[in-house]
Amino acid sequence: MVARLIALLAISGSVLAADGGSSPEQQADWQQRLDNAAALQAEARARQAEADERLAQKNSECLKKFRVNACQDEARAEHMAVMREVRRQENKGKAAEREVKKEQLADHDQRAAETARQRAADLRVREAETAAARQAVAAEEAATRADKATKAEEGARRKAAEAEKQRKKQADHEARVAEKMRKADRRAADAAGK
Repeated sequence: MVARLIALLAISGSVLAADGGSSPEQQADWQQRLDNAAALQAEARARQAEADERLAQKNSECLKKFRVNACQDEARAEHMAVMREVRRQENKGKAAEREVKKEQLADHDQRAAETARQRAADLRVREAETAAARQAVAAEEAATRADKATKAEEGARRKAAEAEKQRKKQADHEARVAEKMRKADRRAADAAGK
């Protein structure tokens, strides 16, 4: 009987420890009510054991009397009256225990729902932050590509301008060489013609 009471208190204690989100006042109230329910049940079991012992004692005393059956019937009737009271008391304790467990479960479910809502809200915030970060990265990559394209265009224009400048230099040089050659040919023709 004591082992059952200890096991019941251990179970209720572990349930209370698992319900860490409730207020300390609520936890204390539940524990008090569970303790009262356990005490009612323990008292009922003790009364039952006492009533069983008393019935056995009366039955043995009845065997010494003249009207054995009437005495035993009376003892059984007394025992049944006590047993009804014991069952009522034990049921009252069990009902109180069930009520506390039901409240604890409802509290746990409510906190679980609140936690789920908070997690969903946190998830939406993280998703928005992730989307914003992805957009920022995409915008940065687009800006980098645009900058590279602009630099490539400038490089190509510079290269084309340098190539054009080099071509003009080459053309000017060839024109000067050709002019010098014509002058030299004229001089040579003038000198040959004289």
